[in-house]
Amino acid sequence: MRVKVTRNFQITIPADIRSRIGIKEGDYVEVELDEEGGVILVKPYRRRWTTLRLGRSLSPEDIDEIVREALDEASSSS
Repeated sequence: MRVKVTRNFQITIPADIRSRIGIKEGDYVEVELDEEGGVILVKPYRRRWTTLRLGRSLSPEDIDEIVREALDEASSSS
């Protein structure tokens, strides 16, 4: 499928591809370059959200684990 690159170097992902991989407006995608093949890969970015209940006591171990997960996620997305 062919799409045009705009003046700001943006492209539109065709609707049938967006629906097949579940990308919706406001979602994030990961973009990678396969230099060997000269291919740009666009993949849905599925962030795992950590939810904390308000009023819940967190142990130092809980806090360490939350920070460790956030750092791992940040380093893997760079």
